[in-house]
Amino acid sequence: MSSLAAVDPALEAELRRAFTDDVLLTRYLDRAAMSHDASQYLLHPQAVVRARSFDDIATAFRASRRSRTPITFRSGGTSLSGQSVGDGILIDSRRNFRGIEVLDDGLRVRCGPGATIRAVNLRLARFGRKIGPDPASDSACTIGGVIANNSSGMACGTEQNSYRTIESLTMVLPSGTVLRTDAPDADEQFRQNEPGLYDTILRLRERVRENPDSLARIAEQYRLKNTMGYGVNSFVDHDDPIDILLHLMVGSEGTLGFIGDVVLRTVPLLPSAATALALFPSIIDATDSLPGLRAAGARVLELLDTASLGVAQRFPGGPEDLAGIDLDRHAAVLIEVQEAENGERDTVRRSLEEVLAGAATSAPTRFTSSSRERAALWKTRKGLYPALAAARPSGRATLLEDVAVPPEHLSTAVEELSRLLTGTGYDDAVIFGHAKDGNLHFLMTADLGDSADIARYERFTMELVDLVLSRGGTLKAEHGTGRVMAPFVERQFGPELYAVMRELRSAIDPDHLLGRGVLISDDPLEHLKNLKSTPDVGGAADRCVECGFCEPVCPSRDLTTTPRQRIVLLREMRVAGPRVRKELARDFEYAAVQTCAADSMCLTACPVEIDTGALMKQQRIESHGPLAERIALVIARHWAGVEAMARLALRIAPVIPRWLIRGALRPIRALGLSDLVPMPGPELPGAGRRRSSARDGGERKS
Repeated sequence: MSSLAAVDPALEAELRRAFTDDVLLTRYLDRAAMSHDASQYLLHPQAVVRARSFDDIATAFRASRRSRTPITFRSGGTSLSGQSVGDGILIDSRRNFRGIEVLDDGLRVRCGPGATIRAVNLRLARFGRKIGPDPASDSACTIGGVIANNSSGMACGTEQNSYRTIESLTMVLPSGTVLRTDAPDADEQFRQNEPGLYDTILRLRERVRENPDSLARIAEQYRLKNTMGYGVNSFVDHDDPIDILLHLMVGSEGTLGFIGDVVLRTVPLLPSAATALALFPSIIDATDSLPGLRAAGARVLELLDTASLGVAQRFPGGPEDLAGIDLDRHAAVLIEVQEAENGERDTVRRSLEEVLAGAATSAPTRFTSSSRERAALWKTRKGLYPALAAARPSGRATLLEDVAVPPEHLSTAVEELSRLLTGTGYDDAVIFGHAKDGNLHFLMTADLGDSADIARYERFTMELVDLVLSRGGTLKAEHGTGRVMAPFVERQFGPELYAVMRELRSAIDPDHLLGRGVLISDDPLEHLKNLKSTPDVGGAADRCVECGFCEPVCPSRDLTTTPRQRIVLLREMRVAGPRVRKELARDFEYAAVQTCAADSMCLTACPVEIDTGALMKQQRIESHGPLAERIALVIARHWAGVEAMARLALRIAPVIPRWLIRGALRPIRALGLSDLVPMPGPELPGAGRRRSSARDGGERKS
């Protein structure tokens, strides 16, 4: 784990002239809390800017250029590839950009980049609509991240992803220019305000279209889910420079500008569903069934390998049919039908049952529409991540990656990937994924603080790149290129299209200050730098994978810190030097311990079942000395008298000289009772009326 450094004085002075204290955060605690996301990377920012407006974004851009300081955008922080961490200025776009406006009776929706996917879909549900992208992290990930990474999910495929459903957005370019692509004269405004960039996009459009090899590569690459590099298919799919730029922003991972308000076309909500888990004797048998199931109308096809099923068998509350299977080389496909009406659902279900009747299944397959049974089946799929993460050895990180191959190569790719994982020592890995799209996820653990484990990870990555590209696949299907695959974009797209990407980025951001190290990089070892170790802090907190799912439900998330931040601050203090640790501990007491609501709402959202509220309660207990404990016990046992004395004190305080009261209270507060004994001031209220109770006969007493 890298160490926190002091802020550069010149940069801090520059930012202080531009931003107020509630917008600019430079304390060690704030910078440490915002330096962790769900990926295996860790970089500490020099400063955090909680931008409130597009003007704030443009101001930060100007400060970045003058000081040559990189900028990174961060919203939900659920990134798995390192896009939302950086060592320069970190712009928090979640705090003040959460607006949601439903348009045209739900056919479209306008969202701020800080709005979560679940919040948007809840607003759309009454109209029978939702947005197309359906990532598993919908409770925590945000519109800004989904657009920046061109996220998809289990059901949306390539037809309903961000690229296909975006209609317009407001963007802030590194120059400070604000472009609204839904303006009637948006293309002309673009030409007038950014003539050099406008001409560059026109020239790159013709360069791509006039190159047969580029056209062939684009057609091949984008028939799959593909979030590697920039979306150069924009040069083929669209004509006007403003429309090309709009679609290039999708999947740009914060390297081309700030993504502001977004308008998305919505898709129908399909409430009638039926789900089944089809078990097969081998992965080949499972993948051989996929073309028929796809043609029969399955909305979701999720593949689970033998190791995945072994993990799922241990789930409490999982499907009963799976519990009694003696696994050998088995694999399974989780199948779901989603339709608008029950009749349509049942028609598709019968077609799927006919396909399965002719397939080499290991047991009869039963579809269910019961919400309880469907939840148990989905637990088989969605529970893989928390199960492996919670069981990982202490100090190891959880790595979740994704690739895609043409569906006809899926079974071979799964077998080869399984051999690669075992051959490089990742024996605990599981393979699963969105089989309908040829999209594979694999989950493994590693100690990224150990040089031998890093060497093993490097060897695995190089062999994975060879494997996927040899099968005509893409190295990133839906998690974004990030840092983890930035060195390999040229290998996937070839030198010509890679040169187009580089020229595009240089035209927009000549100094490469936005998202430095992300998406494309000249450093062949970018994916091995700034790796995050996970020091033990004791107890349940060691299970934390820093995914951020807990943050949207935390009552104090907009006041001080979130559950994830409380845990990462404990980790930061464990490895910090004495001076930094002292400052972190001083601020941690209020920002983490005392302002935690301790209501355990975080437990309801945590995939590895950590109760950070209980953890902070324990911190409070440990921070109280013996004297404070004894005093608190006396107060608790004589609360009626204490309450009466407090009411009397509040009544007479206004008529006693302030200096006399302060002099009397200082020694009492010095005993560690500052939270119990307030210091009178203008903000201190007067005595309230005593509440009535049954014992009072309903009367109120002053």
